[in-house]
Amino acid sequence: MICSCFKFALCSSLVVAIAACSNGQTPSTGNADKSTKTVAVTQIVELPALNAVRDGLKEELASQGFEADKNLKWQWLNAQGNQSTAVQIAKKFAGEAPDVIVAISTPSAQTVANAVLKTAPKTAIVFSAVVDPVSAKLVKNLQQPNGSITGVSTLTPVAEHLKLITRITPKVKRIGVIYNAGEANSTYVVKLLKEAASKQGLSIVEVAIANSSEVVSAAKSLTGRTDAIYMPQDNTVLTALQSVIKVGVQNQIPIYAGDNDSVEKGAIATLGFNYQDVGRQTGRIVVRILKGEKPGTIAVEVPGKSDLVINVKSAATMGVKIPADVLKTASKVIQ
Repeated sequence: MICSCFKFALCSSLVVAIAACSNGQTPSTGNADKSTKTVAVTQIVELPALNAVRDGLKEELASQGFEADKNLKWQWLNAQGNQSTAVQIAKKFAGEAPDVIVAISTPSAQTVANAVLKTAPKTAIVFSAVVDPVSAKLVKNLQQPNGSITGVSTLTPVAEHLKLITRITPKVKRIGVIYNAGEANSTYVVKLLKEAASKQGLSIVEVAIANSSEVVSAAKSLTGRTDAIYMPQDNTVLTALQSVIKVGVQNQIPIYAGDNDSVEKGAIATLGFNYQDVGRQTGRIVVRILKGEKPGTIAVEVPGKSDLVINVKSAATMGVKIPADVLKTASKVIQ
């Protein structure tokens, strides 16, 4: 397929890339004009949280004087959940060597790092929406990343999520979790869930899947075996979020989530990050690099706060009444 905007050709018919331009902008093929900076952005799939990171990133760059079509060459490529496409995008960016490559999500960050560090090791990489950059082998030390990579880690506060679940639904003892075993983020979160659950007298019933087509059957398999289902920030699973919520409603199983957008779409509650803010935080790191700082000297950052978001309407459809004391502390209540 050839993208008319980016003239980005991928030979295999199995590989489809979606490219997005800003006002018809042509992507960078190098930084010939030293006054113009180039930022290349990629993400593994289109999800509202990841899109919010991208949008926040672009907003922050503009607010600090780096505007597309003026002094910034901006390009964005989305792998649409296809790992082969992600590899092609990473190789493309590595060959172009922009000033900064921003990789949104763990799969994208790992793929970009693998391609860039081999062929263009001096190219700066900034990751975002990565749960655990150490276990993902992106950095060895959060305070001193070294090399050419740093970014923003969105480590899910799973222990607090479990406490929230039991505050809202005290009778819950068994919590089901569906995750893609191929995602480093997800396997790490499940590990943390098990550790936190054991300390809180809860048990985790896990179901591993390989692709989004398996999510519905995974959710149905948890019926009768769990008292609630927790949806982690798993890119594969979240593409089938509505299917899981439907299973929850039909079987009166409370569905909780690890991100705000999933609550907006029908999960009961979460303590989540504002991903637009995460994007802006990522943008501030990018600006520091564009102004001359080395990425390896910039400590990996984490979001400053999380918001309690509750969907009262969805809770009612799953047979759950939100306690008044929980509602009082919510940052946002969806009626």
